[in-house]
Amino acid sequence: MSGQPSKLALALNRAITSYQAGQLGEAEQICQKIIAKKSNFFDAHHVLGIILASQGKNDQALTSYNRALAVQPNHADTLSNRGNVLAGLRRFDEALANYNRALVAKPNHTGALNNRGVTLHTMGRHDEAIASFERAIALQADYVDALCNRGNSLNALKRYDEALASYDCAIALRPNLVEAISNRGNTLRELKRYDEALASYDRALALLPNLVEAISNRGITLAELKRYDEALDAFARAIALRPNDAELFNKRGVILDQIKRPAESLADYDRALALRPDYTDALYNRGNALHDLKRFDEALACYDRLLPLRPNDGNTFNNRGKILKELNRYPEAFACSARALALLPHDIIAHCNESLMRLLTGDFKRGFRDYEWRWKKADMAPAQRNFPQPLWLGEGDIAGKTILLHSEQGFGDAIQFCRYAPMVAARGARVILEVRPPLLQLMRSLAGPAEIVASGEALPAFDIHCPLLSLPLAMGTRLDTVLAQVPYLHVVPDKSAEWGARLGAKTRPRIGLAWSGNVIHERDKERSIGLRNFLRLLDVDATFVSLHKEVGADDAGVLSERRDILHFGDALADYTDTAALISQLDLVVSVDTSVVHLAGALAKPVWILVTYVPDWRWMLEREDSPWYPTARLFRQIAAREWDSVLARVHGELGEFVARGVG
Repeated sequence: MSGQPSKLALALNRAITSYQAGQLGEAEQICQKIIAKKSNFFDAHHVLGIILASQGKNDQALTSYNRALAVQPNHADTLSNRGNVLAGLRRFDEALANYNRALVAKPNHTGALNNRGVTLHTMGRHDEAIASFERAIALQADYVDALCNRGNSLNALKRYDEALASYDCAIALRPNLVEAISNRGNTLRELKRYDEALASYDRALALLPNLVEAISNRGITLAELKRYDEALDAFARAIALRPNDAELFNKRGVILDQIKRPAESLADYDRALALRPDYTDALYNRGNALHDLKRFDEALACYDRLLPLRPNDGNTFNNRGKILKELNRYPEAFACSARALALLPHDIIAHCNESLMRLLTGDFKRGFRDYEWRWKKADMAPAQRNFPQPLWLGEGDIAGKTILLHSEQGFGDAIQFCRYAPMVAARGARVILEVRPPLLQLMRSLAGPAEIVASGEALPAFDIHCPLLSLPLAMGTRLDTVLAQVPYLHVVPDKSAEWGARLGAKTRPRIGLAWSGNVIHERDKERSIGLRNFLRLLDVDATFVSLHKEVGADDAGVLSERRDILHFGDALADYTDTAALISQLDLVVSVDTSVVHLAGALAKPVWILVTYVPDWRWMLEREDSPWYPTARLFRQIAAREWDSVLARVHGELGEFVARGVG
């Protein structure tokens, strides 16, 4: 009878029914039998391509689509589906060509427009992707997938408010669209709306409890909120669900880095690399963890392995340079720094690292110039002063002007660089010096300033300003022109007498000790030693005096057990007291902290215990300091331990006392 479906058409319907029922093998067999009977049956080839693609048999699916297109070369659905398979094979340019052919054949093919946008997004061509999604949405305003995908591309372009609006449109049309809800959380996280982001992830997980992406992104958000235990719990859950996902281990490693657990983060990076040996992010992070663990040779090997994979990554060169600095290989470190700056000419960290290496190696001209990059660092933001008055860095005549010199970092920095105030005054300027309150009275002994004010107080009128650590740049300081006349700070006479009375009659040399610095200093664990390690010095025939106002619990316990260390604690009200106490001593022995700057500024003999890779101001190899003529440096050797340093100090102390000093 005419008008009845053919046997082949009926068979194809059975294949489609089987496919829709999830019986993919049976559907494939039926299509193969149809094609065996009629090799040019377009619909059979087209449906077989769909079935094979759904099974991940992409190469076979391509063959089926090719045979279908041989029969109907401009069939839009087949071209679009073929594009999907090619995109899945990461043959993106070929995929785009197929979508474009489909759109020539059928300009209003919304599926081809959406899938074309997804491929462009994957290729990083986000503006073009958005244009493709918007064409689809213009044709079909309720096209939820296109709205969600547009949100993804807008998010990638950091157009977060627009991305949020796009996700919201998709969710309004389909309230349980998990992908849009979860990705909306990502956008809220980028906007730092962390609580709302968590709410989005929780909503997605209520719909799909094992959605790993939402679990891991929730973990990242919890880390942003410094809820680290919860963040790690989230990643443990995500990893349990997907134990072979290298990205999850890498992301958890980053969180462990943030909370200073580098050994655990290293284990996660190693696991990520075991799963994906060419995973460059994990390799980069592994190098950073090894740096934190002070396994510098291994860190260098890690970056060396990374460079062929990311030959133009400035951050890798920068970090490699930091490792070479730690290994005392400065020519190579400078070469890495130069490469980093060539690749990242505006990178703050690269410029700051370069400046510190220049200063450390005595290139003060370039070092102090580049040191101005410090103001772009986030951790310097609290110290930056945004005055309407101009910044002065040495340009122009300042005679007759009032200049504010203001401290910016630690107490030691202020003590070291206040020495420039008389030079500024000598140029004819009226100098106002602003320092933190504990330094206020001490600075009144400094020549040059017409007025001393404490930070936080109302400032008098001024015309120009300069931070204290910018003064060497302003004054054109070079290694051979360091202003090293000491003393430039002086003890209040009444204070000196007061502390002399406290100490009583002097029967033997007096030696001041400072064994630790400010715990918030980024390298404090390297420079601070602890009082127990100093005890070996105490068998020298001298009176030992603590120069600490406050001590930690362990040090307090030691002090309570020892009667051979004088400790005055809260009697050191401010730096005038510390200066007066130092004035009563014959020698100060200290780690790198503000005490050494104070002793040096008072022209008191001071022995400074210096780390293997020192703060820039102590430079390299030399035993003296251009900043303080009375200083002597005791440096760590390559083993980076304090025992040998303290042994040398102990021996020298014996000779110091034997000479009858004091």
